[in-house]
Amino acid sequence: MTSLLDGVRSVLFAHAHPDDETLATGALIAWLSRRGVAVSVLTATRGERGEIVSGVVVDGDLDAHREAELAGALAALGVTRHGWLGSGPARVFGLPARRYCDSGMQWVTPSVAGPAADSGPDCLVAAPVAEAAADLAAYVRAVGAELVISYDSDGGYGHPDHVAMHHISRTAAELAGVPFAVVVSVPRDGSRASSESGVEWFDLAGELPAVIDALRCHASQLTVLGSDVIHSGGQLEPIQTRIGLRRG
Repeated sequence: MTSLLDGVRSVLFAHAHPDDETLATGALIAWLSRRGVAVSVLTATRGERGEIVSGVVVDGDLDAHREAELAGALAALGVTRHGWLGSGPARVFGLPARRYCDSGMQWVTPSVAGPAADSGPDCLVAAPVAEAAADLAAYVRAVGAELVISYDSDGGYGHPDHVAMHHISRTAAELAGVPFAVVVSVPRDGSRASSESGVEWFDLAGELPAVIDALRCHASQLTVLGSDVIHSGGQLEPIQTRIGLRRG
């Protein structure tokens, strides 16, 4: 099977909140960066509604705190190009900057999320896909990305912002005329994902130290425990170094 990454010199990872880039794709980001591929990360929201780990003190607003956490994580992964959806080059030229806000979520089951009951009018899920995708397409062109990577249609575990980013990213890739690929989720219980037709798997255990360093930057949201992370809500999840991609 021809690799999705063959000949690709610039890749854009489109994520919903700070920490998603590391949890879902950190090993792949670090691996590509180390191989000399130009990696850009686009984050849609500041994760303003993220639940804070017990005992962690956040000075000031959570959104500013998470911006600083993300900057540290990206540095650990070797990323130097980052954008916020709706700002700067990730906004359609001529339009005033806008802020896409965290939509929030609630757990439907211990491992599947659903929409929050009180999402506001400025949240990502309320934004027209056409507008958000045009902003993301502007960033794709600005960084010269040759491939856009984001979530599968279920958002990995059902988070409404992840699901929204799937549609936004897929549409943006179409607008920019570049290929789109989705991250195939690995089971949260740590079991090995089954073989799925059309999925290219990358076993990147060698990138674990960089991923751990990046995850530790997101201390307001998770705790690193050996080769696992404990989320602020108490969910235990293995650190992902086996990542699957499928053409979107």
